Amino acid sequence: MMEYMIQLLNVVKAFSSQKAVDNISASITKGEFLTLLGPSGCGKTTTLRMIAGFEEPTSGKILLDGEDVSSKNPYERDVNTVFQNYALFPHMNIFDNIAFGLKIKKFSKEKIKEKVTGVLNLVELNGFEKRYPNKLSGGQKQRIAIARAIVNNPKVLLLDEPLGALDLKLRKQMQFELKHLQRKLGITFIYVTHDQEEALTMSDRIAVMNNGKIEQIGTPDEIYERPKTKFVADFIGDTNIFEGKVKESSGVEAQALIGDSEVVKIVDKKESIAKLKKDNSIYIAIRPERMKLSYDKNKFDNVMEGKIKERIFVGAVNRTVVTLNNGREIIVNESAADTFKLKDEKREIFVCWKSEDGVVIS
Repeated sequence: MMEYMIQLLNVVKAFSSQKAVDNISASITKGEFLTLLGPSGCGKTTTLRMIAGFEEPTSGKILLDGEDVSSKNPYERDVNTVFQNYALFPHMNIFDNIAFGLKIKKFSKEKIKEKVTGVLNLVELNGFEKRYPNKLSGGQKQRIAIARAIVNNPKVLLLDEPLGALDLKLRKQMQFELKHLQRKLGITFIYVTHDQEEALTMSDRIAVMNNGKIEQIGTPDEIYERPKTKFVADFIGDTNIFEGKVKESSGVEAQALIGDSEVVKIVDKKESIAKLKKDNSIYIAIRPERMKLSYDKNKFDNVMEGKIKERIFVGAVNRTVVTLNNGREIIVNESAADTFKLKDEKREIFVCWKSEDGVVIS
């Protein structure tokens, strides 16, 4: 039987007449790394603050390890929070910053020293005890903030965009370090970010939020490869989305009309017969890396004709923008080693993809 550390049951948070969080439900297992992902204003930080106890739900329940904590104060919940600005005490050295919560709980001096030394070793900053926050780099401050949060062995660690103030290279490094630390500790992590790559890199599961609701919750692979809604497909990475109408269908295999004349094939065994019913309006999402450029239209199931608008070198990827004959612009991503060699950039070219690479979304 699956053990849940956090359960959100029909949780609503309204400010005046505006619902910041609109009737969300989710279950987070013990030891899981779950990320709340979405644009600014989608409700992810408000959700985190309700779990922490800084905000009280307007309705619904929040269970922590089976106990209803919806109305409990933050200090009554076995959770700790790491903020983007770290919230370290500037007048205290690192030892006292980390030991602050232990002193409040009246641990002995010997126990405090043992626990502080232990977490400093864990975040690989032993020897920093006497330094002050203003003498630390951004990455070091972030580690100290985490050390202070985990020294009390909370059941849940909440992280509100803790890498937001770091430069790109350090941010990527800390993503792996945080994930490694979470696995080592076995603590449930709930992480808030608007950075899709960060969420895909670190999470066991991702809850994509939009307008106060959870649009989809699943593993990084499920979220990226099998988005359920147009918002998720568009928000996570690059995607080409076509609007069409089902022309013929056998339930899991269908043909859809795109615009007035383009017909594309769909093979989607995970979709319901109802969604692929004849004459239904649908959206089809195809990731740019699933598309190919070709001068031979007979090699693939789906083919659209167009002209190259531009080709952009982006690190290990070559990004090609193609203007289709219907005026629509789409993106094709190819690895640098597998880039299609153009004979003439002004020549008509075919954009192609396999039927199973198109995902039907709501």
